[in-house]
Amino acid sequence: MAQGRGSARGNSAAVLALVLLCVLLHGEFAESAVYTVGDRGGWSFNTANWPKGKRFRAGDVLVFRYNAKAHNVVPVSAAGYRSCSAPKGVRALTTGNDRVTLKRGANYFICSFPGHCQGGMKIAVTAA
Repeated sequence: MAQGRGSARGNSAAVLALVLLCVLLHGEFAESAVYTVGDRGGWSFNTANWPKGKRFRAGDVLVFRYNAKAHNVVPVSAAGYRSCSAPKGVRALTTGNDRVTLKRGANYFICSFPGHCQGGMKIAVTAA
């Protein structure tokens, strides 16, 4: 019988550890915020200043809402952001309702339709 009780305690400890792990992981994800780029206006021209005054964290989610026939979202490097150019072969997001999870540090996005980035359809977001 003593052997059976020891097993029950071991199982209880394992279940408790699993529950604790789930609670901790849930807390980590619960802290992530979701931002709609451009707020009500969505991803459009002159959104370059949209991030100002906002505090982003790694794991936060940006939602890009836009007319998929007229725009796209392309993650780029700092150089791509400055020059309004996307590297060859980069995968553009094209659904019109794209979600991007921010990584720690600088995150850059442009619209690669001709003239759109130059018209202000680009954002730089720094996540702590």
